[in-house]
Amino acid sequence: MRLFIPGSPPLLAETHAAFRNRTGHAILERYGMTETNMNTSNPYDGERIAGTVGFPLPGVTVRITDPATGAVLPPNETGLIEIKGPNVFKGYWRMPEKTAAEFTTDGFFISGDLGKIDRQGYVHIVGRSKDLVISGGYNVYAKEVEGDIDRLEGVAESAVIGVPHPDFGEGLTAIVVCKPDAALDETAILGALQERLAPYKQPKRIIFTGGPPRNTMGNVQKNVLRQKFADLYTTT
Repeated sequence: MRLFIPGSPPLLAETHAAFRNRTGHAILERYGMTETNMNTSNPYDGERIAGTVGFPLPGVTVRITDPATGAVLPPNETGLIEIKGPNVFKGYWRMPEKTAAEFTTDGFFISGDLGKIDRQGYVHIVGRSKDLVISGGYNVYAKEVEGDIDRLEGVAESAVIGVPHPDFGEGLTAIVVCKPDAALDETAILGALQERLAPYKQPKRIIFTGGPPRNTMGNVQKNVLRQKFADLYTTT
């Protein structure tokens, strides 16, 4: 075997490191969509950066825009990922209104993904636009919070969502899966995050589960979690 390429959701940096230590190979991560085929890729010959999906492929243009204004953002700023190139589809079958809504006037497809481009040109996926949580007037990107939770000792994985909150609009809530035999509780995780996250990024609650719901592609179904915990802050 000479090449390993993952599919579906972005991999954790820890997964990259564990795979390299076990096999001696660096995973080559890419970014594609049903509507666009492949958009970006880490290099075959060159540095493959864990936590990124590499550079735009030849002929493909990727830009990051402000979700509110549509303005193009500078490097390292998080916003909507927009894509233009010969790989992008022409539109949705017999759905002209949907097609018009998801293309900009200058022909970029609005992916619905949130990301950033660093100063070296590597593209980072931060999450889906529907996973943006607006809590107390602040924008919180779920994947950033998940990254800090996942690095805590004893945590196997996490999923961060926003659910209705009477004071903050949306209450940042973390669904956490612990590793076997881990001795973690809500107080321990919240305490550890106080030193890692700005106050507005800290979850209001930690909910423990044996595993979040997933679709057939292995993606966590955050819409199901949002529905399940919709009354979390309004009934307590």
